[in-house]
This record gives sequence, C-alpha cells and structure tokens, in this order.
Amino acid sequence: MEKLMFFIFLALPIIFAEVHHVRGEGFTKLFVFGDSYVDTGNRGRQATCWKKPYGITFPGKPAGRYSDGLVFTDYIGAVAFSSWMGIRSPIPYRWRNMGKRVEGYGMNFAYGGTGVFDTLVKAPNMTTQINLFQQVLEYKLYTNRDLNSSIAMVSLAGNDYFAYLAGNGTIEDFPEFTTSLIKQLSLNLKHIHAMGVRKVAVMGIQPLGCLPQVSALTSYPKCSVTANSIANFHNQMLEKSLQKLNKDSKDSVFVKLDIYSAFMAAMKKQEHHPGTLKFKDPLRQCCRGANSAYLCGDVDKNGAKKYETCKNPNSAFFWDGVHPSQAGWNAVYSALKSSLHKLR
Repeated sequence: MEKLMFFIFLALPIIFAEVHHVRGEGFTKLFVFGDSYVDTGNRGRQATCWKKPYGITFPGKPAGRYSDGLVFTDYIGAVAFSSWMGIRSPIPYRWRNMGKRVEGYGMNFAYGGTGVFDTLVKAPNMTTQINLFQQVLEYKLYTNRDLNSSIAMVSLAGNDYFAYLAGNGTIEDFPEFTTSLIKQLSLNLKHIHAMGVRKVAVMGIQPLGCLPQVSALTSYPKCSVTANSIANFHNQMLEKSLQKLNKDSKDSVFVKLDIYSAFMAAMKKQEHHPGTLKFKDPLRQCCRGANSAYLCGDVDKNGAKKYETCKNPNSAFFWDGVHPSQAGWNAVYSALKSSLHKLR
C-alpha cells in the first residue's frame, strides 16, 4: 500500500492553469519543516489523515494529507516554485527508502500535530525534524551545490498554542510564552540556514479564532476575537524576529508568508472579482463528527462511520475543524500569489 502511495505521489500532476513560467534564480530543492498544514504523508497509519474520507477529492482515498485533497505544500511546491524553479512537492521523509527518485525535489520533514516545542501529539517537533534533516545530509543524499540552490518552508506554532492552553496556560501569561516560542523558532531558523539552505520561507500562523473547532465553541458565525489576537501578536513578534535575523545575516534570507491575511482574504471572498472562489459559509467545516463526541474520520467499535460530509467539498473553505479543504488551500495560495516574488 505504501509503495502504491509513493508512486501516486511521484505522479502528482501539475494541474494548475494559472501558473506563468518565468525565469528563476536557480532554486532546485525544497525542504519542508512543520505541521499538518504542510505534512504530505509522514504520520503513521493510525493518524486521522490516513482515514476515510480524507483524500476524497485527491487522490480519491486517504493519502496522508490533512485535507480532502492537496495541502499548502502541494500548491507552493507544484505551483509557485515550479513556475520558476522546476520544483514539485517534495517526498515525505517517511518514504525516503521507497524509490530511486527520492532526492529529486527535496524532502518534507513535517509531521501533523507538531510544533516548535513538544505538543499533544507524539511526533517530531521542529528541533527533531531539523535533526532528521541533518541525518539525511550526513548520508550525502544532497550535495553542497544542492543546498546552495535550495529553499526551506516552515509552518509551525499553531499547535504550540493549543498545547499551551490545554496545559492550563492563561491568556494573561501568553505573551511570555510567545516570547519563548519565537526565541526557539528563531534559533531553529538560523540552524536551517547554517546547514546550507539558501532561503527560508516562514509561515505566520493562521487566524486561530476562525478555525471551526474554536469559533463553533465561542463565536460562530464570527471568528473569536481573543484567539485571533493571540495569532496577531505571534505574527508581529515573528516579523520582528525575521527582520533581526535578516539584519544579522546581512541578506534577505528569511521571508515571512502572511498566512493570516491570506486566510482572511480567501474567506471573505471578493464579490467583485469574477472567477475567484466564493465560500458561502467559510467557518462551517465540510467534514464533522456525527455529534460532539466524534470528529471527522471517526468510526465506532463496529466500524460504522460517525461523521458526515458536505455534498461538495469544493464549496467549503474548511475541510475539518482545523484544516482547509483543497479548495480552501487553493484560495489561500491565490491570495498569497502576488507576494511570492519575495521568495526568488
């Protein structure tokens, strides 16, 4: 089964009509570190992403992505980067021993549910993911020339805040937690660059208050103002940290991807722009548990499904309580597209 998924991954088609091919600056490898927003198959078979109905839109069955289809890595790797680098979505680290072409476009070290620090999920945090990358480099899978023409993408921290609050962290003390989080994240980003990676794209965190699992409990049909203020504070601190890192490196090595604004723009949908996606009720997820005791993908002890899905996942921005649908990620990518020139 895993070998079959490996070959499906390698055959991932470039199906996006909006790509315009322009001359790039020689990036040939993409290395990904992060959580479920960019994980394309590293979690084990017990994880939700390997259960039906995940993958129902693409490739038609569960494939290790936390969505009904493609996730952000696929759009950035196969669309944005391929238009001027020739990079497709890189192979998951877990599949590294399954084929000769494994090194082709780089490697994805992201694990769903993880963070900068340890979270509620027992999977490699950011530091450990970087250590896995170091081990791969020690095997000489990538040359110094590969690294010099590589770019890294980092998507982490949302799960850190959920873990902080689950551990009885308070809103009053979260600025102190954010400071420690950004400090460790910055050290990790410096480490990635020091290992030879030429450019590092860092995703801010999404509007936490707009996630269905948050808004449904606090503010639906509106986003939670409190949770979004946490995300905004984090992103402001991240921006300052990246500015300092770039000043210290005397180059524009570190680039922030404004996921927060991209989410908000995609969910609001511009009525006066024909051809763009429109989500009638963006805070309503497509796949949900049959009741509050269940989540998308859950079954009972007899194997009977305890979830329900919307008729058309393409009409929903969110696939489940946390993750965008393929259509949602497409909209986020479209909102970000005009700023991606900073990655060149």
